[in-house]
Amino acid sequence: MSVAAYCIFCYRQIGTSGPATKTHLPWNDIRKIAKVTGSLILGGFVFITYEVLSLKKLLQIDTQAIHQEKLKSYVYVRTTSLNPSEYQGITYQARKEIHKAVRKILETEAKIFRRPLNEQFSTFDGEDHECALWLLLKRSQSEDKEVRLQAVQDLANNSHWHDYQYGTVAQTCDQRTAIGLARSKDIDLRFFLPPPPLPKIKNDYPIEDELRLLLVSLPQTGLDPCVQYFTSLALRESSQTLAAQRGGLWCFGGNGLPYCETLSKIPSETVELFCLQALVQHSKVSSHCDKIEAKGGLQLLQRIYQLRKDSAKIQRNIIRIIGNMALDERLHSSIVRAGWVSVLAEVMKSPHVIQSSHASRALANLDRDTVKEKYPDGVYVLHPQYRSSQPIRADILFVHGLLGAAFKTWRQQDIDRRLDKKASEGEEDYSQCWPKTWLASDCPALRIISVEYDTHLSDWKAKCPVEAHRKSIAYRSNELLDKLRAAGIGDRPLVWVSHSMGDSPALKELNDDFLSFAKDKKFSVLSFAETLPTHIGSMIKLHVVPLESAKLGIGDLIPVDVNHLNICKPKKKDAFLYQRTLKFIQDVLAQELGD
Repeated sequence: MSVAAYCIFCYRQIGTSGPATKTHLPWNDIRKIAKVTGSLILGGFVFITYEVLSLKKLLQIDTQAIHQEKLKSYVYVRTTSLNPSEYQGITYQARKEIHKAVRKILETEAKIFRRPLNEQFSTFDGEDHECALWLLLKRSQSEDKEVRLQAVQDLANNSHWHDYQYGTVAQTCDQRTAIGLARSKDIDLRFFLPPPPLPKIKNDYPIEDELRLLLVSLPQTGLDPCVQYFTSLALRESSQTLAAQRGGLWCFGGNGLPYCETLSKIPSETVELFCLQALVQHSKVSSHCDKIEAKGGLQLLQRIYQLRKDSAKIQRNIIRIIGNMALDERLHSSIVRAGWVSVLAEVMKSPHVIQSSHASRALANLDRDTVKEKYPDGVYVLHPQYRSSQPIRADILFVHGLLGAAFKTWRQQDIDRRLDKKASEGEEDYSQCWPKTWLASDCPALRIISVEYDTHLSDWKAKCPVEAHRKSIAYRSNELLDKLRAAGIGDRPLVWVSHSMGDSPALKELNDDFLSFAKDKKFSVLSFAETLPTHIGSMIKLHVVPLESAKLGIGDLIPVDVNHLNICKPKKKDAFLYQRTLKFIQDVLAQELGD
């Protein structure tokens, strides 16, 4: 029997289970091994020595396992079962030590004679059932991209490991693997280390003061005048003066999202949100992101995120900042070391589409192994949000209208429980964003993107005392176009889905230009027109876009018995509004979708 064959046989024998009293080591086998190692194993004294050495080793800390995590405050200790039925006794330990000795000789022989050695035995020093884990970890760091990606996928698909094995992966995998795992669907959160502990701060030292110190360290030039105004205000005002003002509703940056809630509510959180909104604007500037990282901003944001678990707005703005900083690949290592991968992986599982989509955008910007595009602030991928082997054939781009938003504009029609009891019974199936749920399910080969941007009725106008220049449609269009180019829009066939943008001379001119261009390129166009008035308050009913105004002069126009708000919100998945939209998309992309 050759040495290599015996090594495999011995390895398999080591992995067997059973009471120690029924397991025997053949003397002939021992003699053969002894000849190879150059020594003769005699008597029980050697077995006792092996047992003592093995027990000693079990109590040692495996420092190699934390080599790549040496900058973090973690210590890895290999766990050992205390279950007597799993203890293999002296014979088991003897076989294990003999196996190690043989393997060492094989490694030496391979080096001397320059022979290839099976990687399963070349460096692996663990139990039989852990072999797959360590091999996957090794392959996840391969220079071969296909091997690397497959290893990460295989790691993510494992659901039968023990806690300590997930902990092993968490502490030994590299940055690229951790990000890949976080972008894997239904990933087990035990794959990730929790954020590193932060130094304690004094009870009388409010977080808002730390935010102000961070803001004051950032450049105050080259920004929108209103951003400068709100930043300076956040630096000088205290929670007490803000609470005393009780100034109603402040809005910031458009997008239909209120900047702050009524100032009588939890002043400290209000000020924190105030500062975070200013920090969001700074994070759009690459050089400012460098300073945020250098001043410990990633750790400060982590502290606030953990303290404000009950504030979705605060957490959403923090993840938005992380997503902006992730656009700069130089900051990826700092973001990972600050513990944000585990946070983002957890938020990806959120049932709230806004939260999960912000986390998805941040992780996509971190994942340079499978994502070539970058998603700037306000550009969100609704599908696919995880790594997938499904090839993307075309893009669908959703653009909201006046006072709209990337998610709320495209939600399912709101349910009136008083009028529709049957619909309210199925409320658990309500879609917060039908392109993400319904359309992604019906057309998995599409990349679905929704954008958010400032519309003309900007929230700056009411509360910003600075006479900020009113950005033109052309300026905002070019700004949005640059973001879409970075996201890879234009690389594939594209379908635009948009809601009403209102009426103005400038928009009418744009519409005329579009008509000329669309007719020349023979675009397929489908329009829906509202037939019901929209309630504005309790007293006013307004037909926002009459049928005559809805006629583009190209393509089909379909009147629908809904108001202006619900023209883009199907009542349910089998409603005409959604089904006709789906059919149009499938028809124009029939070649790409393979139908």
